Amino acid sequence: MDSSEFLEFLAGRSSVREYDASELHERDLVFLLDCASTAPSAGNLEAWDVVLVRDPELREALSGAAFGQSHVLSAPALFVLCANYVRSMSRYGERGILYAVQDATIAGTYLLLAAHALRLVSCWVGAFDEEEVRNIIGLPNHVRPVAIICIGKGAQPAELTGRMPVSEHLHYEEW
Repeated sequence: MDSSEFLEFLAGRSSVREYDASELHERDLVFLLDCASTAPSAGNLEAWDVVLVRDPELREALSGAAFGQSHVLSAPALFVLCANYVRSMSRYGERGILYAVQDATIAGTYLLLAAHALRLVSCWVGAFDEEEVRNIIGLPNHVRPVAIICIGKGAQPAELTGRMPVSEHLHYEEW
């Protein structure tokens, strides 16, 4: 893949909130997690974990925790990306909290791109009640849910959303 193909691949991914009822193949789940595990991490400590949720009752509960977002319920697979503070704090102290969140976020991004490579659709969900999610999936205190990633089969939107020009994000040498 050359650079223009890569940019086209990235630009072709979008958040999709409509899924069909098809379950994901086990080999696809393994591929998605293998890809996520290649993400860069602070000190190579991989201070992230994921809870894979396919059970309809748990998806319904997580949909409620996500303020009723229906795509959380309709996606056949939810990946709850979590920052595992203990793993990075063991080396970096308090700064390890930030590194764990960054590790989970990067792994989640790789997961989204892996889904796109499989021609699956996905949506990053960041709006949810953390304590409710923690209770639903039984997270220990040293683990923070960072995102719920919905993945499944569905139709790509007819039109991709526009993006800000890069110049709106870029500052040279200082702000």
